Amino acid sequence: MNNFSIPDLIVFLGYIALMIGLGIYLSQKAGSKSTQDYFLASKSLPWWAVGGSLIASNISAEQFIGMSGSGYVIGLAIASYEWMAALTLIIVAKYFLPIFLKKGIYTMPQFLEERFDSRVKSIMAVFWVLLFVFVNITSVLYLGALAINTILEIDMIYGIVGLALYAASFSIFGGLKAVVWTDVVQVVVLVFGGLLTTILVMQAIEGSFMGGLSALVDKAPEKFDMILEKGHASYKDLPGISVLIGGMWVANLYYWGNNQYIIQRALAAKNLREAQNGTVFAALIKMLLPLIVVIPGIAAFVLGADITKPDQAYPWLLNNYVTVGFKGLAFAALVAAVGSSLSSMVNSTATIFTLDIYKPFIGKNNSSEKHLVGIGKIASTIALLIGCLVAPSLGVLDQAFQYIQEYTGFISPGVVAIFLFGFFWKKTSANAAFITILLSIPLSIGMKMVAPLFSFIDRMGIIFLTCVLTLIVISYFDNRRRDDIKAINLEHGIFKTDMTFNIGSAVVMGLLAFVYALWW
Repeated sequence: MNNFSIPDLIVFLGYIALMIGLGIYLSQKAGSKSTQDYFLASKSLPWWAVGGSLIASNISAEQFIGMSGSGYVIGLAIASYEWMAALTLIIVAKYFLPIFLKKGIYTMPQFLEERFDSRVKSIMAVFWVLLFVFVNITSVLYLGALAINTILEIDMIYGIVGLALYAASFSIFGGLKAVVWTDVVQVVVLVFGGLLTTILVMQAIEGSFMGGLSALVDKAPEKFDMILEKGHASYKDLPGISVLIGGMWVANLYYWGNNQYIIQRALAAKNLREAQNGTVFAALIKMLLPLIVVIPGIAAFVLGADITKPDQAYPWLLNNYVTVGFKGLAFAALVAAVGSSLSSMVNSTATIFTLDIYKPFIGKNNSSEKHLVGIGKIASTIALLIGCLVAPSLGVLDQAFQYIQEYTGFISPGVVAIFLFGFFWKKTSANAAFITILLSIPLSIGMKMVAPLFSFIDRMGIIFLTCVLTLIVISYFDNRRRDDIKAINLEHGIFKTDMTFNIGSAVVMGLLAFVYALWW
């Protein structure tokens, strides 16, 4: 095992054994007898569990490995995904969650059926299941196994299977309740272990954390440009000011506001106030994450990492700059991130498949709560099996994080458009939503083929505007003289938030203004 000592191995395996044991215990204790128990954790989550689980579900190998790899190539500009996400979380908490929780929904497709019709629900349910299985689950398995291969020299296939079994231990049998409570533990480990890695690497560079960070800025100032100039080699990935006012908003609103495995945590909160405060808590943690997942990539560049592809930057640092004992904890943090994200994706895949595909189309004659929970467990197992089979094929990728963002971006413009207009424009029709969703992927593919060098972030922005125009035109002809029959009536004061939320939001926005002013 490459530079992995016996104490490191004991710490790492001890953590894995602890989490599997906790997961099994929680699964048995959860005793999920109903779909609300299994898929929405009995709607009992407090704010701190919502916020912790949001971060644990979001931060995975695609950040630790993929974003560090992009930090190695691009620099701090890739942190825009994290910092802009913090602001997006505040917007979602204030303007999206009141509508979702008022509707009492379980899934995003369910909302689409209530606002539009079964056609829109069904096409998005099928798409989301395919996306979660073939893009999200497979990429997280691949990147996690890549780290295991680099650090422990274990074959990729064994790493993939091991991670799948680890996630299965608490996601399949315990449902969302077991996933969230293990997330709460894992988010502490991944934040603490991730910060520990960064601190140790900074100390190796210049004797202290602040000294090391200052040395990075001095030795690689080009890696600290938040807004890339047009001539920059990575401009295509992060096209200048468009990062702040263009297509990245589409990516962020889709991910944080319309993505089942993220929004499901808020849907499972005790009430709206707990959901909103948990979400702003996640936004505050988001502001910290570039220190954990981007700065190490820049450090690997400055240290002249001996790697063949950027996604090996983070494992290389663990091997070479994290000391005995701490390395086991840091590696446990990485596996914690992989496990929590996998379990969340698997649970949400099962939720959509069971409630939006199986129940209305296959299981019409047997839709008892017990039967549906059983189908959810089978769907979770199959999703993980498919992920294990497909994950090895991702070995050809250079920067997996960018791959995930680009191919998710084929559908996100249409999804964001129909949700936003479904919320806030009463004339938006079901026909308009259905046609917009059908057009989103062909338009994205066509634009990529016609202009392959065009930034995918700018492409998302243009396709979003095209989708908006499509929605407006068709809805106008469908509902010229009246509001849509399924339009949402927004009550007075529905978007009012409490003092805790408002103070947290102000802190996040102040920190955002500071970091962009510092490294513009």
